[in-house]
Amino acid sequence: MVERRPIVIVGSGPAGAAAALSLQRLDPSLAAEAIVLEKARHPRRKICAGGLIPAGIRSLHELEVDLSVPHVTVRRARVATPGGDVDHDDEGLCYVVRRDEFDASLVAACRERGIAVCEGEPVVEVRRDNGAVRVRTGRAEYEAKLVIGADGAGSAVRRHLLGGGKSAIARAVMCDVPMRDTSWDGFAERRFDFDFRALPEGLRGYRWAFPCLIGGEPHANVGAYSVTTEGERLNRALSEYLEPLTSRPAHRSAFPIHCYRPRARIAGPNVFLAGDAAGVDPLMGEGISLALDYGVFAAAAAKRAFRSGDFSGADYQRAVETSWLGKKLRRLHLATQLFYGPSWRLWFGVARHSERARALGLRWYNGVDDWDRRSGWAAVGALLSGRA
Repeated sequence: MVERRPIVIVGSGPAGAAAALSLQRLDPSLAAEAIVLEKARHPRRKICAGGLIPAGIRSLHELEVDLSVPHVTVRRARVATPGGDVDHDDEGLCYVVRRDEFDASLVAACRERGIAVCEGEPVVEVRRDNGAVRVRTGRAEYEAKLVIGADGAGSAVRRHLLGGGKSAIARAVMCDVPMRDTSWDGFAERRFDFDFRALPEGLRGYRWAFPCLIGGEPHANVGAYSVTTEGERLNRALSEYLEPLTSRPAHRSAFPIHCYRPRARIAGPNVFLAGDAAGVDPLMGEGISLALDYGVFAAAAAKRAFRSGDFSGADYQRAVETSWLGKKLRRLHLATQLFYGPSWRLWFGVARHSERARALGLRWYNGVDDWDRRSGWAAVGALLSGRA
């Protein structure tokens, strides 16, 4: 028997949960008939460093959701570049969460607002059928006028409904080290570290160390990121970074990140993509805040589609591309080429020597005072006038 729903949201991570929560605020009756499908059961393990930047906190406030899970508030950043180190102090630079707890809290918020979330229902087939989409899971089949694919980097919704196409997949590998087993001093300072010193050796990315809490115990989350898929180089870069920090071996976990590409399809007939499925930040691999934003855009476009009867996906594609979100994603794509391409020495030199440019760039990236929603001319004016 086929269960008919106006909207099926595939995936209950930040993008899927944000789409459901935003839809409930915009159109409660439509949200009451929608359903969220999740292949796992919360709290489920999610491999991720868990850095939630201020833009993500802003999105949570807009969704009327509190950051209620244990987290570490980062107040200091240390950036190591081939030309030297830079320190930056600022209250609330980042909030480091554990994704199993964070994602479970978003799902709990969905349920509190009457949104149906079905866990333990992996999607096994998605296909179009006579102006609708059929979604078959391990235990049921759904028919929906609109499917929101928020099912991560390897999105089945993207593959089956929008075609495989060329994807930009970055890679990260990480491990968690108890503070008792490491000499790293960042936890006590509430500091996170970014290390770009492997760029001359060909790593198109960085290493990191974040303070985090696992079961209430202080840990260092340590990892390496690259916009390429060279696993051997990535693991070697992480090993070199870990060597002075700990003598104990730590279990490593690797994960893919689907990066945004300009003009990539994120919508089609009866389908919108959100979060990692659509493509997130290629510069740093940050996805949580962008996933929340994608979800909000998808919900607004879904409401418009049901009002107009236009399920082509063109409105959602256009809405994202012409918005501040699309502009931010395109600028991050450009920054990736500048900072990880042949001209990396020039751009890291500018960032290292210009405190004004560095401060404004960080506020733009983090979404502080809505800088990521302002025009490029506003940034130029701030740099020239010293208001950065």
